[in-house]
Amino acid sequence: MSAGSLKNSAILRIRTHLITDKDDVADIIRRYAGDIAEPGDIVGIAESVVAITQGRAIDPDTVHPSLIARLISRFAHPDASISAPRSMQMAIREVGLPRILLAAVAGLVGKLTGKKGLFFKVAGHGVAEIDDSGGTMPPYHRSIILGPKDPDEVARKAWRKTGLWTLILDVNDKGCVDILGSSFPVNPRMEREIKELLRSNPFGNDDQKTPLIVIKPPRSRRGDQAAG
Repeated sequence: MSAGSLKNSAILRIRTHLITDKDDVADIIRRYAGDIAEPGDIVGIAESVVAITQGRAIDPDTVHPSLIARLISRFAHPDASISAPRSMQMAIREVGLPRILLAAVAGLVGKLTGKKGLFFKVAGHGVAEIDDSGGTMPPYHRSIILGPKDPDEVARKAWRKTGLWTLILDVNDKGCVDILGSSFPVNPRMEREIKELLRSNPFGNDDQKTPLIVIKPPRSRRGDQAAG
C-alpha cells in the first residue's frame, strides 16, 4: 500500500443490489467496483452489509430479553442500540453475561467520574457495533445487525480475490468513523485522513443502496466519474 496522502481524495458512492446472506463480499466488490477502482484506490464497504452476508441480521421477534438485559439496558445511553432490551440481550449472547456485568459497573463508574465510553471499552468493540432496528435498508430495517465476524480476514480475502485494497468501515451520521477491517496496514496518519474524509458519511444503507465506496487519491483520479 502506497504511503501517499489521502487528502483531497474523491469519493465515489456505488449503488448495489439488495445484499443478502447469499452474497459474498469479494464478489460484491468485484462486480461493482472492479471496473471503477484503479491501482492505489481503496474500496470501502459498510460493516452492516458485511454482517448481513455472514447471516448476522437477527429477527427481533426471535430475541427474548432476560430480566437482567431489561435492567441493564435502562442505564444505557438512550442513543445507544443497547438501550433496547433485545439488543442488550444480543450483547450478552455475544460476549457473555459476566463481561456485560463488568462493563455495566465500568459504565456506572464512568458516569460518576465523568469518563465516557467505559462500558464499551470493557464490553468490547463488537458490542458497540450492534445496530438495533432502523439502522439499515429494508427488509433488514427491523433486524438487529451484529458486528461482522473477522473483519480483517474478510478484507484480506476480498483483496486476494480482487486485487483491490479493501476497508470494512463503521460510519454513522454523527461523524464517527471506525476502521473495523483492512487488507493492508493502516498507519496513524492514514487513519486520521480516512476518518476526516468519511466524517460526512458517504454510505447510504437505506433506500440509497450505496453501501460501497471507492476512495480515489488525487494521483489516481480520472476526472469526475460517476457510479450507478
